Amino acid sequence: MSEPMSVAWPPAPMRTGRLVLRESESRDRAAFIELFTSPEVGAYLGGPRPRAACERELPEAPGRRPGLFVIELDGAMIGTVELNRRDPERRSRIRPDAGEAELGYLLLPEAWGHGYATEACTAVLHWYADAQPGEPVVLCTQTANERSMRLAAKLGFTEVQRYEAWGAQQWMGVWSPVAPSVSRHLPAATPGP
Repeated sequence: MSEPMSVAWPPAPMRTGRLVLRESESRDRAAFIELFTSPEVGAYLGGPRPRAACERELPEAPGRRPGLFVIELDGAMIGTVELNRRDPERRSRIRPDAGEAELGYLLLPEAWGHGYATEACTAVLHWYADAQPGEPVVLCTQTANERSMRLAAKLGFTEVQRYEAWGAQQWMGVWSPVAPSVSRHLPAATPGP
């Protein structure tokens, strides 16, 4: 289990060119259920969760915790992006204490292919670079997940290692806040009202 981020939370909603990144609200519950039960979303994450269990177990405002942003497009949730501290047993050796931040994201299938993940992750990485100057961020994905591998490259993550876990080859990359490739591609998010 990952630990939450140690930053002031929640931040003001952030606006990008097309998106709002904000804290979870009760109106997002149905979209969380769709995310967690989607076979497409769960394809590289161990499969979808059973709908009945998800509906029974999710709180009124799911995902309401430090480091998790809802991705909103035109007033509706289309996914999440989050940063969590890695546990010591999931040591990457990027930091001596193994407490590096790990970037994760989930988008509903209908939101795929429009650049929303790139836009949202870039905004969160810029926010984190301001909140925790100089701190690296890691990203892990299955090498078979071509979309996620392309996104990692777009965001400026560089490969640290490949390893076997959960019956598949995994990829780990690291992003540094001084990486010029991220800031060159997309404007930073601006705080919302």
